[in-house]
Amino acid sequence: MSDSDRQEQARRYAALQRRLLLIELVLGFGYLLLVQFSGVAVWLRDRMPEPAALGAAVFASLLVVGYLVLTAPISYYGGYVLPKRYGVLVQSFGGWFADRLKALALGGVVGLVVLEALVALLHWTPEYWWLGVAAFLLFLTVVLANLAPVLIVPLFFKMRPLEDDEVVRRLLALAEKAGTRVRGVYVMEMSGKTTAGNAALMGLGNTRRIVVGDTMLKDYTPAEIEVVLAHELAHHVHGDIVKGIAVQTIVTLFGLWLANFFLQWGVAALGLSGVSDLAALPLVALALGIYGLVSQPLTNWYSRLVERAADVYALEATQDPVSFVSVMTKLHDQNLSEADPPAWAKIWLYDHPPLRERLALAGA
Repeated sequence: MSDSDRQEQARRYAALQRRLLLIELVLGFGYLLLVQFSGVAVWLRDRMPEPAALGAAVFASLLVVGYLVLTAPISYYGGYVLPKRYGVLVQSFGGWFADRLKALALGGVVGLVVLEALVALLHWTPEYWWLGVAAFLLFLTVVLANLAPVLIVPLFFKMRPLEDDEVVRRLLALAEKAGTRVRGVYVMEMSGKTTAGNAALMGLGNTRRIVVGDTMLKDYTPAEIEVVLAHELAHHVHGDIVKGIAVQTIVTLFGLWLANFFLQWGVAALGLSGVSDLAALPLVALALGIYGLVSQPLTNWYSRLVERAADVYALEATQDPVSFVSVMTKLHDQNLSEADPPAWAKIWLYDHPPLRERLALAGA
């Protein structure tokens, strides 16, 4: 049974987060429209340095900095003040800000690589640039998924081998039963930053490992942790990682194809020199942003189907519906996740089934 006080807090917390998301969307789209149709994009383009790669990097960096400044109050309130108020975040402001700087730096490096590939393809093949960008994003996704547990996650959380022999034995046995080879069981030290609990199977191939947050080890039984890992193992048993990358690539490819039509129209309407004109970059961002918003219900629906199948696997693999119910309930209360969100929020924002549906599945 969910804690009624925690769920009341979760409802308030989720409602505030949704309002902030709406404000951020309005500001983001308004910012891009203003930059594109007020002449700011053309003004900036005319002042960019040579060569073209440097000009593209400076142009995009200025736009991103402008957006970050515009949305800084929302990022601060939604990322620090609100979770701190509701007890989800326990990190100091200095630690939170340092993590945010690291995330921005990492995102900036990846974004710059994608930007340069995009600009080069727009110049080399203005009619089929979208195909090349989709292929490049697929390659980048696979690389980052492989490197995440060894290079990216350790930037934010310390990891060490788990020393609880019983938990290690049970989790490794479960992985062996699922036919999934892992490189060990690790603890992710989350408690210095958050009260949220989590466990996951990270990495691909030689980097795949079981990771359990230290926020779970204290208050969860080995059987409950086993249920969570069984759910994560299901994604590998079902081939969900490869399927998910394939589905996301198709969705991205279609979005880039539509963005190409939008870009061609915008270039003609605004009198720009061509699709490779730097001043047209906000048009690409606008098109992809609108497409992402519209396609989100479809991708979330697919994700919820996948997650439901993983829940079924966890129930069948552990034969322990009691632990399934208890761990899901405890995690939702601990993480302040809304157990029964409004229908529209589930459709647009939830890539996992809400708790109410997961408990009904276990009951069935």
